Amino acid sequence: MSGMDIEAVRRSFPALQQGLARFDGPGGSLVPTPVIEAVAGALAAGMCQRGAVTAPDRVTEETTTLARADVARLLGADPDGVVFGRSMTALTFDLARTLSAAWGPGDEVVVTRLDHDADIRPWVTAAERVGATVRWLGFDPATAELDDVGPLLTDRTRLVALTAASNLFGTRPDVPAVVRSAHDAGALVFVDAVHLVPHAPVDLAALGADFLACSPYKFFGPHLGVLAAAPGLLETLHPDKLLPSSDAVPERFELGTLPYELLAGVSAAVGFIESLPGAMAEVEEHEDRLVRRLLDGLDTLPGITVHGRPARRTPTVLLTVDGVEPAEASRRLAADGVVAPAGSFYAVEACRHAGLGDAGGVRVGLSAYTDDADVDRLLAALASVTLVA
Repeated sequence: MSGMDIEAVRRSFPALQQGLARFDGPGGSLVPTPVIEAVAGALAAGMCQRGAVTAPDRVTEETTTLARADVARLLGADPDGVVFGRSMTALTFDLARTLSAAWGPGDEVVVTRLDHDADIRPWVTAAERVGATVRWLGFDPATAELDDVGPLLTDRTRLVALTAASNLFGTRPDVPAVVRSAHDAGALVFVDAVHLVPHAPVDLAALGADFLACSPYKFFGPHLGVLAAAPGLLETLHPDKLLPSSDAVPERFELGTLPYELLAGVSAAVGFIESLPGAMAEVEEHEDRLVRRLLDGLDTLPGITVHGRPARRTPTVLLTVDGVEPAEASRRLAADGVVAPAGSFYAVEACRHAGLGDAGGVRVGLSAYTDDADVDRLLAALASVTLVA
């Protein structure tokens, strides 16, 4: 059993006082008190612009520098390669436009049908705009495991984009293996780690990816996006920017003024994670135990289908109830105080490939603050849904 003090963790999240069993973390985690206080404190501090002249200037500069360092430590990245943006989606579109300036007809890009559309559409759009070819990597609908990328790679492959963890099925592909194959073909690799960072330790160097993106609001922080890469690689790229804005890395990738109060919240979120005795390793152990409990319980319920049985997964489960539309099943769960939304969750290619259409399924996402009582409450609520299907 995990050594996490789950009651102490839960006391840190004010939203849990609402009495709901929350399984909507994959769409955005709850926020602990230290993050709330950090954002409010930063707003009260009167930060405006970075600089070295006045006290507010210096506080703003220090807040930005600290946030880069904290995120870099969480991701095993270099602080000078940490870029902040409005969202992971916006950052990915920006990067796709920048990289594709060097692509043309005959060049190839590989995307997967397992991914969130934020790691598909920016690359597809960019490739189509310059006449490059898009190659699609599929997955086994039964297991939700990715197919072998090898047959898709050629000497014209310019980039491979893949997820580190499926936000729909929880699948955790063997990213280092894909990276090795892609690098052997001379291609860059972009990894969407939005759904992995909240659930397991992440190390950019160990993954071997050239670019890694994530979203702090999925790991207890505020709403913004992060892109991490080696500073030397970023130096070779020249995104569109305003004439007077900095051309330094990573600032050249950050359009406009950063949300400094949110950067303070990001630092607080990383600090909260690091305050846990085993940090993300402890979170992963806790969630692994709970998702086994959940899956075992689901297997005893008639009329429930779990979609995807990956060998390695995050604590995220997609399910459907026989005879009940996913949206209706979600509404019935909500009536019992269980929050488990339904849909495709922007993984529309994955839903269609798995035969679920755009309606998708009910997504159950466990988080660090989920406890055994939450899981039992969900299972009881699902049993009620199946009885009236």
